[in-house]
Amino acid sequence: MEHVIALDVGGTGMKAALVGAGGELLHQARRATGRERGPEAVVAGILDFAADLHAHGTGRYGRPASAVGLAVPGIVDPGTGTAVYAANLGWRDVPLRALLTERLGGIPVALGHDVRTGGLAEGRIGAGRGADRFLFVPLGTGIAGAIGIDGRVEAGAHGFAGEIGHIVVRPGGAPCLCGQRGCLERYASAAAVSEAWATAAGDPAADAADCAAAVEAGDERARAVWHGAVDALADGLVTALTLLDPRTLIVGGGLAEAGETLFTPLREAVRRRVTFQKLPSLVPAALGDTAGCLGAGLLAWDLLAPADSPDPSEVTA
Repeated sequence: MEHVIALDVGGTGMKAALVGAGGELLHQARRATGRERGPEAVVAGILDFAADLHAHGTGRYGRPASAVGLAVPGIVDPGTGTAVYAANLGWRDVPLRALLTERLGGIPVALGHDVRTGGLAEGRIGAGRGADRFLFVPLGTGIAGAIGIDGRVEAGAHGFAGEIGHIVVRPGGAPCLCGQRGCLERYASAAAVSEAWATAAGDPAADAADCAAAVEAGDERARAVWHGAVDALADGLVTALTLLDPRTLIVGGGLAEAGETLFTPLREAVRRRVTFQKLPSLVPAALGDTAGCLGAGLLAWDLLAPADSPDPSEVTA
């Protein structure tokens, strides 16, 4: 059976799969990233994981994988296949595509940014399926974005497209690690909500999930924290939709797990802010933590697709 290898590398864990031609997950596995052992050990771990998947697929299906898709965090140069920089993994200018190609006997390798790769999967086979223009915004430790256009994700001229988390929504506000003040992710990420709620509740261990539960229970302190985050998020999203005019706006990440506790006030806050803009469909992400791995599989299959192949959005999970 023809298949590809898909790898999604995170700060603490790696998710991997063998993916069939129809997008089906034939085999799944997880391992620790091992960043505490240093960047060289992380790279070695990726190569070993890929080699083990390659051997498993060859033994199970009677043929080696046809390609590899790899999603990693940080700054990525897909053209050269280089992981340029990742603060949480400690690496710089790692030629991952060349290293994987050599390790796996010359098979083609696609390298992508983790958020854009997850957005690719959500746009093609997840919550944005069928939309010609979408914006995927995961709300996690930070906030990023993936701009989808006709089944592809736009990286930008320098690989920075979609960095919605660094739109300034509160000028002169809280300092951000990027060097600006008042960035969206300092107010509306899961990490920001956790920090604000821990302070308001007087409990250093309290997090965003606790805040959402307190909102549902009617706690006024939690409501103040939550609505502050929703208002900031709506400001950032309206700026983005003014520039990009997406048909579908997909919100995912840890904060989206609050469900309608987030989406009901967020839809209303966005609706109140638009004037001439067209309201997109605002929906929760559908693929959860498998999005990055599925997207890596799509990147791998794209390497094998002929120029006259059908629309990639026809691929199913």
